[in-house]
Amino acid sequence: MPELPEVETMRRGILPIVGSRIRQVDRVPCRRKPIVIAPRLDRFRRRVVGQQVIAVERAGKRVVLRLESTDRIVLEPRMTGLVLLADPPSREHLRFRIELAGGPIAELFYWDRRGLGRIRLLSAAEFSADCGRSKLGPDALEISVDELRDNLRASSRAIKVALLDQKQVAGIGNLYASEMLFAARIHPARRCRQLTRIEWERLHAEMRRILETAIRYEGSTLSDGTYRNALNESGGYQNEHRVYDQARNLCSACGSTEIVRIVQAQRATFFCPTCQPKTKRRQ
Repeated sequence: MPELPEVETMRRGILPIVGSRIRQVDRVPCRRKPIVIAPRLDRFRRRVVGQQVIAVERAGKRVVLRLESTDRIVLEPRMTGLVLLADPPSREHLRFRIELAGGPIAELFYWDRRGLGRIRLLSAAEFSADCGRSKLGPDALEISVDELRDNLRASSRAIKVALLDQKQVAGIGNLYASEMLFAARIHPARRCRQLTRIEWERLHAEMRRILETAIRYEGSTLSDGTYRNALNESGGYQNEHRVYDQARNLCSACGSTEIVRIVQAQRATFFCPTCQPKTKRRQ
């Protein structure tokens, strides 16, 4: 967390900065664990001050500010990072500030409670090497059903684990993987190579539907309250979760089975054993 819907919400939320010029960038004094900012701040400043922001893009779970020089400022929120136009949730965890001129927005903030995020300035070549197809697979909102199936069908990994592989499909995280597998009626421990063509088609359709719906709701703000949109407001998709963090609650689909929590690749997975059987039922 944040995953594709939250990062896409951040991207859309800061679109008003397009056309503005960068006046200054600063690492905000913080007593907490420092985040990674690269290159060194004096070099960072020399390359970005005076540059116009010509686009705000997304690469998987990263927000990307494209500059007229073709350099990119890559903001990687990881676990608890936020990209904000409004005052941050707290000053204590404010990490980075970009001062802007020539547009409606005066400042862009990066806030991070746990300090696991990164801010990097990359040349066009560095960005291609770091965020191109050799490192990131097709975006989960753009991948075709054939690409999804071809990328994963030979794998012996559990489908839930495979969906988190950013080299195969970019943007999916733990929360939404559980939700889309539930909607597609696929057990999270099923091996990719066991899935039928119909199941791949169903998974692809539910993946697109759930991600697009979550973006309309501006993402999910969980019980810790960490995720906020660019205006420091909560998302709304947490109210639509069917299985994520619903362990021991009755399934909303079958109404008779409790949602189960298991651990896969050191991450929690939630599913309904009735709606998502591990073995195919006989007709």
